[in-house]
Amino acid sequence: MYDDIARILEVMEDSSRTDQTPLERVLDLLDGVRRQQRGWSARCPAHEDEHNSLSVGEGDDGRVLLHCFAGCSIEAIVARLGLELRDLSLDAGGAAGDSSRERATAQRGLTLEEYAATKQLPKDLLAEVGVKEVKLGDRPVLRIAYFDEDGTEVAVRFRVALEGEDRFRWKKASKPRLYGLNRLARARERGYVVLVEGESDVHTLWHHGYPAVGLPGAGTWVEERDAPALAALDTIYVVVEPDRGGDAVLAWLRRSSIRDRVRLVRLAGAADVSELHLRSAAQASERIDTALREARPWSQHERLEREIARRASWKQCAGLAQTENILDQLVTELEQSGLVGEARTAQLLYLALTSRLLEKPVSVAVKGPSAGGKSYTLERVLELFPRTAYYELTAMSERALAYGTEPLAHRVLIIYEAAGLEGDFASYLVRSLLSEGRLRYETVEKTTNGLQARVVQREGPTGLIVTTTAISLHPENETRMLSIPVTDTPEQTKRILLALAEGTTPIDAEKWLALQTWIQTGDRRVVVPYARELAELIPPVAVRLRRDFRLLLSLIQAHALLSQARRRRDENGAIVATLEDYARVRELVHDLFAEGVEAGVPPTIRETVEAVARLTPNAAEGVSISRLAGELALDKASVSRRVAGARKRGYLKNLEERRGRPARLVVDQPLPEELELLPSREALEQALHGCSVASDQGGTPATSRSADGASTDEEYAESEHERLRNKFPDLFERSKP
Repeated sequence: MYDDIARILEVMEDSSRTDQTPLERVLDLLDGVRRQQRGWSARCPAHEDEHNSLSVGEGDDGRVLLHCFAGCSIEAIVARLGLELRDLSLDAGGAAGDSSRERATAQRGLTLEEYAATKQLPKDLLAEVGVKEVKLGDRPVLRIAYFDEDGTEVAVRFRVALEGEDRFRWKKASKPRLYGLNRLARARERGYVVLVEGESDVHTLWHHGYPAVGLPGAGTWVEERDAPALAALDTIYVVVEPDRGGDAVLAWLRRSSIRDRVRLVRLAGAADVSELHLRSAAQASERIDTALREARPWSQHERLEREIARRASWKQCAGLAQTENILDQLVTELEQSGLVGEARTAQLLYLALTSRLLEKPVSVAVKGPSAGGKSYTLERVLELFPRTAYYELTAMSERALAYGTEPLAHRVLIIYEAAGLEGDFASYLVRSLLSEGRLRYETVEKTTNGLQARVVQREGPTGLIVTTTAISLHPENETRMLSIPVTDTPEQTKRILLALAEGTTPIDAEKWLALQTWIQTGDRRVVVPYARELAELIPPVAVRLRRDFRLLLSLIQAHALLSQARRRRDENGAIVATLEDYARVRELVHDLFAEGVEAGVPPTIRETVEAVARLTPNAAEGVSISRLAGELALDKASVSRRVAGARKRGYLKNLEERRGRPARLVVDQPLPEELELLPSREALEQALHGCSVASDQGGTPATSRSADGASTDEEYAESEHERLRNKFPDLFERSKP
């Protein structure tokens, strides 16, 4: 196992060699790269770029084309990447090797005879598979045809030299894809295929009788284009080269649907198949056979990667992971960095983002007035999570969720201002993703064979976090989310002003990022042994509780997952949630749950309704928004939001029916008494001891059994209590340092 770990580390660290085109090299150096209809988009390295504002393309001559929509110059962008302007051009020769020699070689050209002799391949084979010698200007070059599965030529790549970064050119209007698709029938007959990088490796494998396909470049895999072509193959051998190209292959494999059928091949003593063949053509087949037999399943590689990442991240986050209360530490550090007065919002956002690793992630809507700090709070919390934990959008089209290619499994979709959820169809897609844990959307597409049905599937589970100024979202989405209001009081505004005046201390994000990596790479199963007792104690006052109870359990699991360094595991290795996990979650959400099922009234709404009652001794007159704002010492926008919420709940009404006239607000329905929807920690602990728990709504025994002469309810409750205490000895104790 440790030899494998060392090998993986060696591959990860070896970046001394490169076999990439300038475009591939630039894309590898950028963050947030996404394929677009024409070219790519990425975050610009020359300025603080939260969203992709850099356009990346390739000219007909192979030159890399860069444009920053924020106005950064090409010189600044290239400098931040550690490159020079000449690195964007094929004619410059790149950064590796003797550039003048490479330019001279490219200018001289390449003949079929020279290529065949250098690669030790028969010319007849090359001609058979569509490799021809043609003229490009006045120099000979190789024309390599790319065919579709039905034998239709779809792309052409010219090879102009044997070595150097400028040895390839794409024919204009080519549609690159896997090389060798027209020979996949043989692969299906044999039940496997070997996936390599570059055409010469494919030629070599074909020469030795192996079914093979090739990527034009290590990072050129396109999931929706390439994965379906290999769908019928049970085994896919992927050759991983010991360079940055190999790292790029592993990167896209982590996100690909083919990974569970992949076996990783590493060639001892050779960088690629072509080199292995050149060292000994007579022994090449035997060595390839050996490499295929010794290939490791992707799942085994993934376990090794996880182990490496988990050990490395623990060194960075051990102190934080063992903190008695991590959420308190979160608030302390965020407040020191300038985020004040939104402790609960920040803690719930952190738990929701952590819950992405569970089977049922928590979804959240952060609500408040414009400039209330919703997006700022979310952005500050996101800084403590790796980019792979979430996918940010400021808006999206109606069908973007169905047709997007960004992985969504165990990630949180972030939508600012809920702009993308206004349409009915977008709302429907979101509901399907949240409820079913995946998205299946059938559509009809126009093809060369006419209209064809196509099923688009996006795998989850996926969480959702939106920020919005709206009082409520689409009603079907609202019931699937936890609504969190931001603070709109004058006291909160004062705290923010003082924080801005006093300055801040930057938060150490590295240990928080390491904590999430440590959690993500470990066993994420969590059991809540008191779930049944908790369900018994919650009064069934609304149908929505059927969903909200699952959300409550996910929050408890997320807190236990976060605190796992201080939690025990059961005999199956799952983390055991304690009563402390419930107590901390209840502290954060008890009023939000009551408000969600309209069994409680938000403090802001209660304060507003009570103020209206004070100001309207004569119910016929009513009170205006302006006067109410003066009474509450709030701005009119904040008061208007509160009034809208109170009217929606039926506590206030407006006597003024004429448009454009000041409101005349009066109390419509009396405020209800507060209901304790979620039981206290003490009540839950008492239920676990087997006692009947009384409440304002009536008590329900936590455990019961019909007496049969052999046992009484009291005896059974005592035995259950003893069983739980023996199985989970720390369940009844608070977490200790």
